[in-house]
This record gives sequence, structure tokens and C-alpha cells, in this order.
Amino acid sequence: MDMTILPRAKTRATMLAAVLLATSAFWAPATFAQDSKPLVIARNIDLNSLDPHRAFCDTCQIYNSSVYESLLTLDKDNKLIPLLASKWEGNADQSSFTFTLDPAAKFSDGSPVEAKDVKWSWERLKNLKGSASFLMDNVASIETPDAHTVVVKMVAPSSEFLNIAAAPYAAVVNSKVASEAGAKADADASTTDNAEAWFLAHSAGSAPFVLKSYEPNSELRLARNDKYWRTAPALSEVVIRQTKDAVAQAQMLQSGTADIAMQIDPDTAKTMTGSDVKIETVPSYNFIYVALSPGAKANKVPLTPEVREAISLGLDRPAILDFTIGSEGQLISAPIPLGFPGGSGFEAQPYDVAKAKELLAKAGHADGFEMEAAFPGMNVYGVDLSLLMQKVQQDLAKINIKLDLQPIPFANWRERVNGDGIPMTAVFYAPDYYGTSQYIDYFAMTKGSPWSRRAGAERDPSVLNPKEADIYKAALAASGDEAAKLWHQAGEEMIKDRIILPLISPNLILAYKSDVKGVRYSACCNLPLAELSH
Repeated sequence: MDMTILPRAKTRATMLAAVLLATSAFWAPATFAQDSKPLVIARNIDLNSLDPHRAFCDTCQIYNSSVYESLLTLDKDNKLIPLLASKWEGNADQSSFTFTLDPAAKFSDGSPVEAKDVKWSWERLKNLKGSASFLMDNVASIETPDAHTVVVKMVAPSSEFLNIAAAPYAAVVNSKVASEAGAKADADASTTDNAEAWFLAHSAGSAPFVLKSYEPNSELRLARNDKYWRTAPALSEVVIRQTKDAVAQAQMLQSGTADIAMQIDPDTAKTMTGSDVKIETVPSYNFIYVALSPGAKANKVPLTPEVREAISLGLDRPAILDFTIGSEGQLISAPIPLGFPGGSGFEAQPYDVAKAKELLAKAGHADGFEMEAAFPGMNVYGVDLSLLMQKVQQDLAKINIKLDLQPIPFANWRERVNGDGIPMTAVFYAPDYYGTSQYIDYFAMTKGSPWSRRAGAERDPSVLNPKEADIYKAALAASGDEAAKLWHQAGEEMIKDRIILPLISPNLILAYKSDVKGVRYSACCNLPLAELSH
């Protein structure tokens, strides 16, 4: 399939967005006969939680958007369309947004979705202080004047809040059911909520599927929501089966034990033959990056700006691209994907061994140093992170930096990077919604951001960049081309930080059986399961 990356849909908050007849067509593909045969997806399951407000991963996007619903969602052209909200409007300065809920919306237990559930869910997302909590940082208050009206007041104007409302992490949960299971939404929820274990075996959403079972390191099984309030999905059951590497995924697909393989690399794709297997390559918004932590406790030398610049100069990015994915992707300079506002026009990052050595010598490290490099031992977007880091190791050896490579399970990586920190790591990112503010929220060296914490800002405040907070505020108050220019400026500042060193944006390879219909890549939801049939 030839996919064109489209520019972000312009969101005019001052205009009332009403339900269009055309949107019903987006939700109507389930006119095909319902299928009792389970659809099996082979992928490396990177789940950190099945609690929709604690979850934060690629598989989490698939799960959240299949079992829970947000107020809005994206259509195939990345335009906002109604989901739980039938209409919405914003005030002139984009500091207040009013949503009207669809009165037909129901949870999987048959109870109505009401404004109190939205308020409770979004306050819980914010107060759990999890990885996705930053999405609600700018929310000052949520009011519910009646059962079908939600009014959100912002701390500061936000031209991107409607996009955030479409994120799968902004999931609306059945507050009564979840509260009875120990879920909390109060300000102290991060210490009093004890529902995470309950969510491993139960779901409480309004989406086309419900959780059937989860076996860690084995499979995630979803069943059709028989009480779904829109057109029911065609599939009766979806099984996501833990399959770590691309070769094993390809074997499952070709043997018929899987219907979709989600992490096939370009080399493996070339070996897949047969008329019953379809291979499609599409550009993606995903990227892989190296990150440095000046405040990591394991650092053997200070990771000063000069040392960080030397490390960046020592990375032969074109060779890394060729080594990992060849022509099936592109280089990326800033942690903003191509196709997002402000994401294009950055200069390619230079490779200069001589200058890197000169900078290290000036910093007192002419003979180099050793550095711990722990990262998830995963294959993501068709890239084996262990192989990628071996190439990084070879590159940095040329400037006398010796990396100690430590591939570890994702859960262990998450604990370390959020705890004592990791001097150097490699990891990946997929968009949480279609808007650029998330990248500044997540990667900028602003006080309290996830990566400023991981970079050790509390131990080394010098990593903070005050300019980024100012640009961020101005961009949220702007719109259109003006906002895009400001997002680009933020990208330039993040490049200068040299904490996040983006490397490659791999194309997405979609591999599936020829009888599977509806496979597509979504900017918000990864793979929309409700659109699939076979």
C-alpha cells in the first residue's frame, strides 16, 4: 500500500464540531459477517500495564484503543472525528473546551457512559503520575454540569487539547466498576490506588472488545464486546501472541499460526513468499533514539555538553541507517517525526571523528572512558536494538569511548531508567496522539518532564533548558503555521541539548494473510482492531 503522510488536520477550537454523516462510514466497515475464528497477531508484547491510565507502550496503544474509548479519535486521514463525544467546541483563546457525550454510549456492562466517568478517568490519569500523566498536566479543572456535558478548563491555552482527547491513554473507564476494584482518582491516587492487579484480569471500557485473558510473556486475548453501542466488530476474538523476533513472526505467518506479523524487518520481509501472504511498506511516525543521562549514578565521567556533543559527532548516522534498515526508513535529527507540525527542515546531524576527539580532549578525556549502555533487548519497528547498539559501540570506539552493552528485559529497563538512571540507552517512541506538544512534553529538558527526570535533572540541574518551556507555552497559544514554526524552534533546542539523539525512523512493514481485511497503520492507535476481518 502506498501511504502518503498527510499534514495535521487544522483544529479550529472556536468552531462547533458536529457529527457528520460521513463519520458513520468510518465506523461502518463491520457490515461484514461476524467471524467466530480468532485472529492471531504475532508481536513482541511490550506491555507495562493493562491499567489504561498506567499503560504506556506500543502494545498499550492497541489494547487501550480496542478495549477503551476516548472522546474523539482519528480517521484514516488523521482528522478528528467523534467517538464518545458527539460534538465539541472551544472558546476563542483555547483555554476551555466543552464536550457533549453521545447519549447512546454504553460500557461493556450495559451502563451508560456519563460525564462523571470522563472527569474521574482524566483526573485519575493525571493523579496516578504515570508515564502518560503528562497528557493532563495542563488541565486545571473538569466540570460536569449534567450527565452528558464535560467542560475542561486549561491552566494555559492549548491548541492541541482536542488531539490529546483522542489519545488512547485518555481512555474513559467505568468509574463505578473500577472504583469498586480499588481504583482512585483523587490527588493522592499515586499512593492509594491499588487496582493495577485487578486490571490484569478485568476491563471496564466501552470499546468493541473486552479483556478475556492475559498471560505475561505468552499472550493477550480479547473478546468481542457483545454490548458494544456502535456496530459490533467482525472478529469474535483477537489473540496477540508473544513472539520476540522477526524471523519467528514470519514463520508463524507463513505456517498459518498467525494472521498478522507486526515487527517484520526488511531483510526478513524479502524472504517471505507465497500468494497467501501480503507485504506492505508504509512510512511511519515512529523513531528510535539514543539517550544520555548526565545525572545517572553509574557515570564514570561527567557527561558535560562537550562530552555529549562528542558522542553525537561520533555517531555515523547514515551507516547506522544502512546497517539496520537500509532504504526502508529515513534519518531523523530532532525528536519530532516527519509529518508532524514543525517536524521537517532540520539539518542532518554531522559525523566528525576528529572534532569529537578534540572535544573529548578539551574535556580531559583524551584517552576516552568506559560507559554503561543498558537498553531493552527488543526488536522494534523491524530493528534489533542489540544490533543497533553494536553499531553504536563500534562507532564510539573510534573516539575511545568503550560501551558496556547490556540488553535487558523491558520491565527491568523501565525500572532502571526511572530510578538511578542509565548513562546511555537506546529506545523507541510512537506518537500518543496527532500533535507535536507530546514530544516537548516528553523529551524536552523542562522541569518535571519524563526525560529530564531520566537525564538526572534533580542531580544535575544543568541539563534543564528554560528556552524550551517558553517556546512550548507560545506554541500552545498559537495555531497553524505560526505554531509549526515554534514547534520547529523547540526541536532545534532539543537537538542542542544532546540528551535525546534521534537516529532512524523505520518504515512500517505490514505483513498479513491475504484473507485479512482492514489492516492499516494509525497515528494514534497503531493497529485499529475493530476494523479487521477475515
